[in-house]
Amino acid sequence: MKKTTLILALVMTTGSLFAQKKTTTSAVISFDATTAIDALPKADNKTAIASLDTKTGKLAFEVTIKNFAFSNPRIQEHFNAEGWMNSDKFPTATFKGDIKNLKDVNFGKDGSYKVTVAGEITIHGVTKPIESTGTIVVSGSKIKATSDFKIKLEDFNVNGGAIAAGKVSKEPAISVNAEF
Repeated sequence: MKKTTLILALVMTTGSLFAQKKTTTSAVISFDATTAIDALPKADNKTAIASLDTKTGKLAFEVTIKNFAFSNPRIQEHFNAEGWMNSDKFPTATFKGDIKNLKDVNFGKDGSYKVTVAGEITIHGVTKPIESTGTIVVSGSKIKATSDFKIKLEDFNVNGGAIAAGKVSKEPAISVNAEF
């Protein structure tokens, strides 16, 4: 009897530990580098991997650069080329960070919670600190995390003729949308 109770307690504890870490393989990262000259340099990547630990507030994203889909295949080709993202050499972009105001989020109660996230973003082989605001929406067993922010391409050694010509924004807008 004691052995059965012990095994049951271990299984329940393990189950609750695993429930604290949420993951998805279909987070959406959007990239919008449009300018007054060119409205085409924008893309979506619907295959980003994301994890959220509701106990610690640790948050991580990884996106495959080649999975960004542009409406114009020629722009997608340029985006992945050596003079731009060089996705053969730098195949992924990542973010690792923490929710700074985790105490303000109740993952056990439906609602919308404003959060501040801080961590490190790695793009094109360059890692930089970043802080952004976002929203976490809890609805039943689902958690949705969203954030909008900008980056400076020059901070990540991304440059090229299209940027210099004003066809690509020097500070593209990035949108993150993940449902765990």
